[in-house]
Amino acid sequence: MHTDSVVALDIGGTKIAGALVDGGGRILVRAQRPTPAQEDGETVMRAVEEVLAEVSASPLRASATAVGVASAGPVDALAGTVSPVNVPGWRAFPLVERVRLATGGLPVTLVGDGVAMTAAEHWQGAARGHDNALCMVVSTGVGGGLVLNGTLHPGPTGNAGHIGHISVDLDGDLCPCGSRGCVERIASGPNIARRALAGGWKPGPDGDTSAAGVAAAARAGHPVAIASFDRAAQALAAGIAATATLAEIGIAVVGGGVANAGEVLFAPLRRSLQDYATLSFVRQVKVAPALTGTDAGLVGAAAAAALHGREGATTRAAAVRG
Repeated sequence: MHTDSVVALDIGGTKIAGALVDGGGRILVRAQRPTPAQEDGETVMRAVEEVLAEVSASPLRASATAVGVASAGPVDALAGTVSPVNVPGWRAFPLVERVRLATGGLPVTLVGDGVAMTAAEHWQGAARGHDNALCMVVSTGVGGGLVLNGTLHPGPTGNAGHIGHISVDLDGDLCPCGSRGCVERIASGPNIARRALAGGWKPGPDGDTSAAGVAAAARAGHPVAIASFDRAAQALAAGIAATATLAEIGIAVVGGGVANAGEVLFAPLRRSLQDYATLSFVRQVKVAPALTGTDAGLVGAAAAAALHGREGATTRAAAVRG
């Protein structure tokens, strides 16, 4: 894909991961810190700088020619800022400029985490070979990205395909984004757990109150746990069907921590999709689990940076020819 390595960052509400990624998508060096999501913006940025410093301490860092950043959204790639819903200390935070300073002036490409996962899945995962695809991250939040006509389509600000904040319940709960009944408000891991606990589910001896704990209970047949995943699957199916109707995608790839629930999520998702994807040109849309795993954000951030570099080189070459 490219010969130089890329410094990659994957910033979410739970963790900040960094890596050096080579031209084949292999991670050469990695570092990670927990996200101090409820702290002020500078405290969050210090954690980012610590990750970058650890990656940069490797002698392999000398081969890096760019930085790719995948962040929980919304992001504004034009302005170089981020305002993650789950990191309240960052509102219009100038992340691109701060990362550029922390990396000695390397060019920085910013995309939403869903777009990064999409780039990774289209390059190396379940969306490979599909010209029109939606890829989703279902985790602490719900993000997404699009491949249209065989090309990653981040949109002008880097948020295209952000399916988590499509409303699928017009009178639903208020979402932190300000809207109501968003896919994220129903299908994200914390909301799956919240709904199960409110319905009377209690964690097992290990005390795990996360979506993973709910998934384990659903596998064991707990009706409230099953119902909570069914509701999440219904919201995801409605969002996927709406996207398929709008953009004629052929596949929806679902990754992130919630997707680790396996058939507890995917079986009701496929069933619900039959109820929502009813028009002739969307009935054949497939749903598949992501293949790039927990490194999707890092690999995808690197892929997006490499793609941006190639597009910039093409534009410069065209200007010279003109």
